Amino acid sequence: MTKKGLIIINLGSPESYSKADVKTYLDEFLMDEKVIDVPWLLRQIIVKGFITPFRASKSAEAYKTVWTERGSPLKFITDDFKSLLQQKTDMPVAVAMRYGKPSPADALRELEGNGGPLDEILIAPMYPHYAMSSYETALDYVKDYILSVRKEIKLRVFKPFYNEPAYIKALANSIKPHLDKQAFDTILFSYHGLPVRHLKKSDPTKKHCYATGDCCEVKSIAWQTCYKHQVKDTTRLVAEELNLDRSKMILAFQSRLAGDKWLQPYTDVYLEELPKEGKKKILVICPAFVVDCLETLEEINIRGRESFMHNDGEVYEYAPCLNTSPEWVDTFASYCNEYEGKYSSLWN
Repeated sequence: MTKKGLIIINLGSPESYSKADVKTYLDEFLMDEKVIDVPWLLRQIIVKGFITPFRASKSAEAYKTVWTERGSPLKFITDDFKSLLQQKTDMPVAVAMRYGKPSPADALRELEGNGGPLDEILIAPMYPHYAMSSYETALDYVKDYILSVRKEIKLRVFKPFYNEPAYIKALANSIKPHLDKQAFDTILFSYHGLPVRHLKKSDPTKKHCYATGDCCEVKSIAWQTCYKHQVKDTTRLVAEELNLDRSKMILAFQSRLAGDKWLQPYTDVYLEELPKEGKKKILVICPAFVVDCLETLEEINIRGRESFMHNDGEVYEYAPCLNTSPEWVDTFASYCNEYEGKYSSLWN
C-alpha cells in the first residue's frame, strides 16, 4: 500500500514582533531571488544596505498591532487549518513555511515521525494565484529540499486554484454575510501587488504579457502563469456567483515596494480618494490570501480603515480571508482526498 503525506505551504512569519526577529525574517524574505530578482550582490546591497535597516522597526510595529497570545495570526490560523484538515483525511498533514519555521525539514520529520518513510507526498501551496514571488518560490523551496533527501519519492503538486468552482463558491459564501448586512457604494477587491517585470518574466511565450492593452482577455498559454489574468478571473467569477453590481466593483493592488513599476491601480490611493468622490461605504475583500496575515489585518483592516475614515468615509467593512471556515476546510479536504479522481486536473 502506498504511504502518502500532505504538506501545505504558506509564506511564514517572524518568530516575534521584536525588531531583531523581524529583521531576520525580512532579510530571508527579501534576499529571495524570486522576490527581488536582481543579481545577488546588488540584492545584498539593496536589502541589507537600504531596506531592512530602515524597514525593520516600522514592520516590527506593524506586526505588534496584529500579534496575539498565540503569536502570528498567519502561523496559528494555518496550524488550526491543518488540524481541521487532518480530521478529514487519512494521510498525515504537516505545514511548511517558505520563510522561517516550520521548515520543509520540520514538515518531513512530522510526516514520517510515526510511520517511517513515505512513498508519495502531496505539496499544496496555499496561494490561489500563480506568482514567482509566492507560489513558485514556496513550491521550489519545499520540492528541492524533499528531493535532496528522498530522491526516489513521488511528488504531486497542487496547482493555483484561482478559478476552481468549489473554491469560488466557498469564497463567495464567506463574503455574502457582509453584503447582507449593509448596502455599499464600493466593493474593493484588493490583491497583493507585483512588479510588472515579474509578469513578463513568468510569461512562457515572452511575447504576450503587456504586449497589448487587453492581454489578460486574449487567450494564451501565458494565462497559466499570469497573476494579473488570474486575479481578474477570480474577481469575475466571484462577482458572477454573488450577482454583484459591476459598477460598484474595483480591482486594485496593495503592498508594493518603491522604485519599480508595479501593478496598478493602487489600493491605498483608492482608500484615500473614494470618500472624496462621495463613495463613503466600502467593503474590502483580499482574495490573494486564504489566511489572514499582516497584509490583510494591519495594512487593510487597520491602516486602510484609518485612511478611509480619516478622509470622511462612513462605513468600512473588511471581509476576513477563508481562514478555517468549515466550507473551505471541506473544500480543501476534497481537493486532497480526490486528487486522483474528481480533482485530478488540479494536481501535477
